[in-house]
Amino acid sequence: MSRKEAILNLREALIKRRDALRRVLAGDLGSLKELRGQASGDVVDAALDTVQDEISSQLAEVESRELARTENALERMRDGQYGVCEGCAINIPMARLMALPYATLCIKCQREAERQGLSGSSDADWSRLLDSGSHDADVSINDMELDFS
Repeated sequence: MSRKEAILNLREALIKRRDALRRVLAGDLGSLKELRGQASGDVVDAALDTVQDEISSQLAEVESRELARTENALERMRDGQYGVCEGCAINIPMARLMALPYATLCIKCQREAERQGLSGSSDADWSRLLDSGSHDADVSINDMELDFS
């Protein structure tokens, strides 16, 4: 199979994935709005609803980033730039594109970007891992109350 044929196959896969992500995100956001409109029973129910809302919100965020990357890949296809590394302008190997269809960097440039901390594909927000409001929060298992009932 030629590179052009493989890219056309990837285009079809990207379009299907884009459409699926759009449907999922529309459903996720709709269900989040429904959940917020419902009255909760007690404090435990409210806490569980909050945890579920947070999980759903984080999943929607991940799916939204994937949708943006997928749409970017389709745009690069329309512009004739798909499969060309944004860092060094060489063709990204088909094996990499098959594994990660929205890749914009070859492996060498991706590694360099990660080494320099400039990776656009990571999108990690490490600040969310820290509780910025409390710097003396050393917590051990002994500090937690666990209910195994």
